[in-house]
Amino acid sequence: MLNFTLAKIAEILGGTIEGGNPDSSVHTLCKIDEGHEGGLTFLANPKYTHYIYDTQATAVIVNADFKPEHPVKAALIRVSNSYEAFARLLAFYNEYTSPKPGISELAFIAPDAKIGKDVYIGEFVVVASGAEIGDGCKIYPQCYVGSQVKMKENCLVYPGVKIYPHTQIGKACILQAGAVIGADGFGFAPNNGSYEKIPQIGNVILEDNVEIGANTCVDKATMGSTIIKEGVKLDNLIQIGHNVVIGKNTVMAAQVGIAGSTKVGENCMFGGQVGVAGHSTIANGVMLAAQTGVPGSIRKENTVLIGAPPLDPAIFRRSCVHFKNLDSIVDRLAQVEKELADLKSSCQNK
Repeated sequence: MLNFTLAKIAEILGGTIEGGNPDSSVHTLCKIDEGHEGGLTFLANPKYTHYIYDTQATAVIVNADFKPEHPVKAALIRVSNSYEAFARLLAFYNEYTSPKPGISELAFIAPDAKIGKDVYIGEFVVVASGAEIGDGCKIYPQCYVGSQVKMKENCLVYPGVKIYPHTQIGKACILQAGAVIGADGFGFAPNNGSYEKIPQIGNVILEDNVEIGANTCVDKATMGSTIIKEGVKLDNLIQIGHNVVIGKNTVMAAQVGIAGSTKVGENCMFGGQVGVAGHSTIANGVMLAAQTGVPGSIRKENTVLIGAPPLDPAIFRRSCVHFKNLDSIVDRLAQVEKELADLKSSCQNK
């Protein structure tokens, strides 16, 4: 819980206070329409301006040029960019309320594991033989860090994450609760009517500043590495297959599925439930709308596509109009065919 004066908040954000008592304290962050005493909120979107006149929050962060049309009960903290300032405050709050460095007595750390400075390791965490945890990492309760895992500094691993052996994790990565990094890829060979498991002996590499969402799975490679490159952000409930490579700064929304050995370029954006077939190549900057199904490679950079199979959005919209009218079109076509058949019959009878 926060407990800062308005003067301290203004100092942190480089802002100025208007109205209210600079020595008043705030202890929570809140939405402007759910403001309460002791709460701190912000106003960035003009459509929420009307809430500022009735909010019960103690203080509101606003842009420096904000001009109220009615009296405002709350104190105003004026900054150059209220949205950016509140985001910084959220980050500060996260850090302020996060666990302090220390290793729980209920955690198991293998004798030959290497633990850096200022690390937090919570209850029932297992750090297996040969693992290395970098300075400033935070590993919440009930996580498993497998043998020979290498985790660089300032990573944040939320409860219940499972990191399989030999995984490599770069700096400042975030793994949300329940993520599984390095499980076996889906590799089976048909054998006389059944399927024989193909051993998966590769690993996963997460480069710096990668975020993996809750219950997202990144499978290890059959051989070599599945690679999630720097700055990639994966939402919850995503499946990344074995030997996939995802380029820098690509983002994917929930329930995306990328089949094995696919190469995704840099700065791509995939909407929810996008599916990409295996052994495909997706060029840099490709944007795929939600539920797009990709059966093969997309070679042109910065392409925007939607649908299954994927189409240019303008073509897709026109096609949707036709599809909506398909039933009546079929009826009209049947009527035309009947009239044509009647006309032919009439001509033959003359």
